[in-house]
Amino acid sequence: MDLAHGALVVTLLVIIGVTTSFVKKKARRQHPLPPGPKPLPIIGNLHRMNTDFPWITYKKWSDIYGDITYSRILNQDVIILNSVDVARAILEKRSSNYSDRPRIAFRTVMRGYGDAWRRHRRIYHQAFRPEAAVIYRPMQLRKAHQLLVGLLQDPANYELHLETHSASIVMSAVYDYDTKPNDPLVSMIRGAMDIIIHAETPDKAAIIDSYPALTLIPAWFPGASFKRHALELKSVLKDMVEKPFQYALDRISSGLSGPSLVSEGLARFQGDALFELAIKESSATAFGGWFHLYSSCNTHSALLVFIQAMVLNPEAQKRAQAEIDRVVGSDRLPDFGDRVSMPYIEAVLRETLRFYPIAPLGVPHSAVNDDVYEGYFIPKGATILTNIWAMTHDAIKYPAPFEFKPERFFTSSGNLNDDHVTPVWGWGRRICVGRYLADASLWSAIASMLAVFDFLKATDENGKDIDFEPRWTPGIASRPVNFPCRITPRRDTDIEKLTVID
Repeated sequence: MDLAHGALVVTLLVIIGVTTSFVKKKARRQHPLPPGPKPLPIIGNLHRMNTDFPWITYKKWSDIYGDITYSRILNQDVIILNSVDVARAILEKRSSNYSDRPRIAFRTVMRGYGDAWRRHRRIYHQAFRPEAAVIYRPMQLRKAHQLLVGLLQDPANYELHLETHSASIVMSAVYDYDTKPNDPLVSMIRGAMDIIIHAETPDKAAIIDSYPALTLIPAWFPGASFKRHALELKSVLKDMVEKPFQYALDRISSGLSGPSLVSEGLARFQGDALFELAIKESSATAFGGWFHLYSSCNTHSALLVFIQAMVLNPEAQKRAQAEIDRVVGSDRLPDFGDRVSMPYIEAVLRETLRFYPIAPLGVPHSAVNDDVYEGYFIPKGATILTNIWAMTHDAIKYPAPFEFKPERFFTSSGNLNDDHVTPVWGWGRRICVGRYLADASLWSAIASMLAVFDFLKATDENGKDIDFEPRWTPGIASRPVNFPCRITPRRDTDIEKLTVID
C-alpha cells in the first residue's frame, strides 16, 4: 500500500512539473531567462550545488554568467543577484514587485507581503527606528557589561555568553524581560524555534514552493511528515507567542514596565484590535527571528566572527585597543558618546560584517508578477536571492577580500569612507527593521570587550600557540564553528566595579 501511495505521489509530481514547465516556457517566448547553468529535468540544478555553502556555487556561476543568474531547484525558478548595483535596481527601485517572500510551510519571519505585514512593519518601525532605538542604549551598555563579567568568570564558555548577551537584549527590547542564566522562558522559545528550523529546511521549502498541491495531502499520508510537524507545532507556537506577551502585560499592569516594543506598541495603538493582535504576533516574530535560520540581525553570530578575527589578527586588535585607551582611558568603559571619536572601532565593526556575513544569501524575496530586467525575463513567483557573500568579497571593491583589514574603510585622507556594508541588512521594503538596534548592540559589545580583554590563540601544555583553520557552520545562516582561544584581562582592573552603571 505504501509503495502504491509513493508511486502515486511521484506520478503527480511529474505531471505537475511538466505542466508547470510548459506554461512557464510559453510565457518566456518573448524574453530569455537570465543566463545560468542548464538544469536537468525534475531536479533542476540541484546536482551542481554546494548545498552546505550555496553562495560559493553562486559566486562561481556569476563569474561565468554575470551578476544576474538563473537556476532551478526542483521546479522552482531561482534568480541570484550577485552585485550591489543589480540588487538595488531590482529590490529597491522595483520594490513593489519584489517585497514578497517565498512560500514556506510554516511562516515565521517569512510573512508574505500584505496588510498584516504592513501592520507588523509599522509596529517594528515605531519601536526600532533610529530616533526610538536610542532609548535602549543604557540597557545595551548594561548587557555588554554583563557579558564582560561572564567572560571574566568563565571565558571557556564564550559562545554561551555571546548567545545569552544577544538573547537578553532582544528580550528586553521586545518584552522588557530581564533574562537569567539558563532562563526557562528563553529555553522554551529556543526549543520552539529549533522545531521550526528543522521543519523549515530549504529542501522542504523548495518542494512546497514547487508543488503547492502537496499541502492538500492529509497528515496521515505516507511522506506527508511536514503536515504532521505542522500539527505538532500548534501548541509550541501558542506558548511561544502567549507566555512572554503575558509577562509584558503583567509588567505594564504593575506600572513597572520599561521601554519595549510591546509597551510602546500598546500605548500607541490602544483600542485597535487588529494592531493589538499584530503586536502580539510581531513581538514573537521579533524574538523568534533572533533564533531563526534566516535571521540577518543575529548579533551572537557576528560577535563570534569578531572574536575569531581578533584571535587571528592581533595587529588589528592592538590598534583598536590603542584607540580605546587614548579616547577612554582605563578608569571607565566606552559609552556611546565615545563612538564618533573612535573611527577604527567603527572600521572593525564594518569589517566584521563584511568579512563573513552571517546570512550569506540574505533572506529570499519573491517576484509578485512577471518582470523584465535588462532584457531578461523574471517569472512571477521566482525566488530572488541576494548573494551578499559575493558582494562583500568583490575583489575590485574589496582588494584581498579574504583578509581581515579594517583599514579598507578609510579614505586616503584618514577619514572613514561612506561604505557601511549595507547589503548585510537586506534590501528595499524588507530591509532588517532591527538594524539600528543590532548595530548599537554590536558596537557596545565590541568596544567593551576590546577595552577589557585580549583575545589570543589558545596554548597547549607546552605553552605553544594552537593554530587552527577557521571553519563555518553550513546552511542559510552560517557562523564560525567553535574555535580554541584564550580570553584574558588586559590589565589588573576591578572589572566588576567598572561594569556598574548608575
